[in-house]
Amino acid sequence: MKIITIIGARPQFIKAAAVSREILKHKNLEEIIIHTGQHFDENMSDIFFRQMDIPVPKYNLNINSIGHGAMTGQMLEGIEKILLDEKPEWVMVYGDTNSTIAGALAAKKLHIKVAHVEAGLRSFNMKMPEEINRILTDRISDLLLCPTDQAIKNLFKEGFDHFQCRIVKTGDVMQDAALFYSEKCQKPSFLTADKFALATIHRAENTDEKSNLENILIALNKISGKLPVVIPIHPRTIKKIKEHQLDHLTKKLIISEPVGYLEMVYLLKNCSVVMTDSGGLQKEAFFFKKPCVTLREETEWVELVENGFNTIAGTNEQFIISSVENAMEKSCNFDVDLYGMGKASEKIIEELLK
Repeated sequence: MKIITIIGARPQFIKAAAVSREILKHKNLEEIIIHTGQHFDENMSDIFFRQMDIPVPKYNLNINSIGHGAMTGQMLEGIEKILLDEKPEWVMVYGDTNSTIAGALAAKKLHIKVAHVEAGLRSFNMKMPEEINRILTDRISDLLLCPTDQAIKNLFKEGFDHFQCRIVKTGDVMQDAALFYSEKCQKPSFLTADKFALATIHRAENTDEKSNLENILIALNKISGKLPVVIPIHPRTIKKIKEHQLDHLTKKLIISEPVGYLEMVYLLKNCSVVMTDSGGLQKEAFFFKKPCVTLREETEWVELVENGFNTIAGTNEQFIISSVENAMEKSCNFDVDLYGMGKASEKIIEELLK
């Protein structure tokens, strides 16, 4: 059976690595990877393939640095041509990027079955491009592979139990990857602090809006007075900091270029607290038993908030600071099975083989 996997962004590389290792155990499964090029920077893309032993993509579309419409359209066109040539039984898409919706649309219009890994997640914020992508991808997928009970509940509330699709709880493949790569982590060369906070900022609602970005950076500056703040920074975020003339707010922070996954695992294992607007990093903080403060007004991973592992701080300067202080003071029991305990990839392959 031939499976086409569509990836284009950092979290998708991590998820694909976990599932690809499981696919390789089955002689009757053939996986072909299409890299859309959505994350094109060498540190945001190529390094993940090298470090994580993901099979080299057979196709790289090199589509990036353009608007949502043009990007999605060009991806749709490029993926469709490949699917016509390869004729797979399944197209597997991950998460909620433009690569995800483009791959699902191309496959569905060619009557090829679509499997959506990380189905059913909702932020309930339709201003987020990711929310639109995940809702539309779910609606046209044949196999909805859900990481949590809440994801399944979301689909049932939207009537998916009446659609022609199969809904399965698998757990989260990012936990599979975290457990596998934990012992292979690498200390970043720039890191000298023994105790530090880890932060990431990349979402459009935080970088495009000057006041949001400014508030976050001011809060991180104040936190850095007590605890060094390490930020492996997204190229787009650097660009926006310069455009908004906020460079002066980065001088006290430990800023580096994007790091590879093994370096990020080291930072997660050794930090005191995580501050992020990334959905994936919220979960990875939990996997490595670190408290998390989310720099957004909502999260798809509500179980982390409900169980006290994550705090929604938004972009309010004072709330970010107080949330970090509270997170570091309280004690949490991280030995809770929220995401499958590293068995998600096996379940996904079982469902594809059915």
